[in-house]
Amino acid sequence: MNQFVRRFAFHSTLLLACSSRHVNSFVVPRAITTSSSFTHSSVLHMSTRKAGVASPEELKAFVESAGSDLLVVDVRNPDADVEPGDQKSLAVAALPGDGYRPMAKSLVYDRSTSSMPLPEGVSKDAPIITHCGGGGRGQLAKEFLEANGFTNVVNGGGPKETDCWAEYGEK
Repeated sequence: MNQFVRRFAFHSTLLLACSSRHVNSFVVPRAITTSSSFTHSSVLHMSTRKAGVASPEELKAFVESAGSDLLVVDVRNPDADVEPGDQKSLAVAALPGDGYRPMAKSLVYDRSTSSMPLPEGVSKDAPIITHCGGGGRGQLAKEFLEANGFTNVVNGGGPKETDCWAEYGEK
């Protein structure tokens, strides 16, 4: 089930539910908390994950099907004056380079121009995961790549999304 449908179902059910459980100050409908496909942590991640970020399950399947063709595009900016928020995620996971994260390239997404460098030497149907620290710019980068003809792009969130990061972070 895609992220939008999950969120819509979650919020619709939340509004209409008669019986509920409390989960870390969120009221979660009994139908969701007792469903075999939902866990308390997945419900909480659904409510806190940024729009457009793929689920860990989607990322796992994407990485497996991509194999050695996978390209991970890290759009974080190392310049603290431009993107001060990136410093926190860079402390957790450095930018790719020198054998670290060999399937990844650093292509900074610039908010001021709403653009970024395009990946070179990559086919338009190459499997690409974009990410920043938590998914906001990763989604903007995904949309930018798609607008430039790339057809197989997902937003992986970033190191903040630990369950997603576990699927591709070392690639």
